[in-house]
Amino acid sequence: MEFTRITVDPRQMGGVPCIRRLRIPVATVVGMIADRMTREEILQAYPDLQPEDIDEALRYAAEAVRERELPLRPAS
Repeated sequence: MEFTRITVDPRQMGGVPCIRRLRIPVATVVGMIADRMTREEILQAYPDLQPEDIDEALRYAAEAVRERELPLRPAS
């Protein structure tokens, strides 16, 4: 899978994956979705973002989780 809107630069934001070198971390966008913000609210909060940026941030996050095991506690 290729990501054309996600950039990782060790000299910017400590190498955190960002949207198009905008200093907007992928995690910030994904967190806003998780907090139930609408796309319109996210685009209003970050006017430099484009709708396609949100889509790619979600795809990137899904791929990142797919690629590693995360510690989970057993269900009670």
